[in-house]
Amino acid sequence: MSEIITYRLDEIADVIDCEHKTAPKVDSSDYYSIRTPDIKNGRLLYEQANRVSAETYELWTKRGIPEAGDIILAREAPVGEVGWIDKDHKICLGQRTVLIKIHSIEIDKKYLLYSFVSPKFKDYLNELSGGSVVAHLNMKDIRALEFSFPPLPEQKAIASVLSSLDDKIDLLHRQNKTLEAMAETLFRQWFIEEAKEDWIKGKVEDLFTLQRGYDLPSSKRIKGEFPLYAASGLNDMINAYQVEYPTVITGRSGSIGGVYISLEKSWPLNTTLFIKEFKLGTLVFSYFYLKYLDLESFNAGSAVPSLNRNHVHGLEIQLPPSQLIKEYEEIAQDWMLKVKANKHQIQTLENLRDTLLPKLMSGEVRVQYQTEEVA
Repeated sequence: MSEIITYRLDEIADVIDCEHKTAPKVDSSDYYSIRTPDIKNGRLLYEQANRVSAETYELWTKRGIPEAGDIILAREAPVGEVGWIDKDHKICLGQRTVLIKIHSIEIDKKYLLYSFVSPKFKDYLNELSGGSVVAHLNMKDIRALEFSFPPLPEQKAIASVLSSLDDKIDLLHRQNKTLEAMAETLFRQWFIEEAKEDWIKGKVEDLFTLQRGYDLPSSKRIKGEFPLYAASGLNDMINAYQVEYPTVITGRSGSIGGVYISLEKSWPLNTTLFIKEFKLGTLVFSYFYLKYLDLESFNAGSAVPSLNRNHVHGLEIQLPPSQLIKEYEEIAQDWMLKVKANKHQIQTLENLRDTLLPKLMSGEVRVQYQTEEVA
């Protein structure tokens, strides 16, 4: 039986708190602000993260500079999510996040990451954070978190098995980004850059009709195969759906500006708007059209960002010819169907990883490894 050693987090890593204020964002830069919605299942979602200026980056990283191999932990909303910094992106911490910089040579960094995402440890974090109205982890408790580690060679072997699955998942995600980029480039070329002045005038409601999503309390959500969308994007996979056809979804309340395409049956939450009816617009065309619109400029809220569908419906636009939209859809739909197939493969690999992970971490399933010999 392998010898198991237990360490407090602050014995093996530097645990660095964030700035307790929102980093001012800019439209475009090479610097990212990683907020809690940008941390999911061990990954950092760079594509949706806010960008900040070089000056903001310098100010927000005075306590510690995030580097490749570090881990970012969400202290709140949602508690306990972690993300791995896979390469030296220029990153600063958003509110309610923590930077973990592992310094112990006895710990495999990826093994610690998988320790965080194991279901048993996530349940423990949820219990630890449940003492207040808003689930929250304080710095004292985070530094005192205890982790059990087998010998380093076994840590590396376990992390290698799980990382191989994650590498395949990341490859499929990158393929999907490339396919979407191809479809978006063609959309911009045909409908933005080469738009004709003689196209007839109309309104967004001539393209499609938006509808508010449906309520579903957390207590009634059961794991399943159908995507559940919140204002910030894909929230969970559940066993029920409200929308039977492929659709496009965008944030209505709390977070606005993000646009998501669902290629299968789905449940858009009441914090979203979704396309109930396609008119002149088609699925992929409408997806990129909503992305093209500056939806954040329609903010009708004050403290809480909100989007009124009537304001979007009433926007005056030039309507492309229906034949051009159909020709675009025939080309782009093939790419998006490949995206759909990749997403199903991603789900299969994630299910396999999530099944293996707790068994490997608990020792129920063992991996073969070579002990490191001392010369």
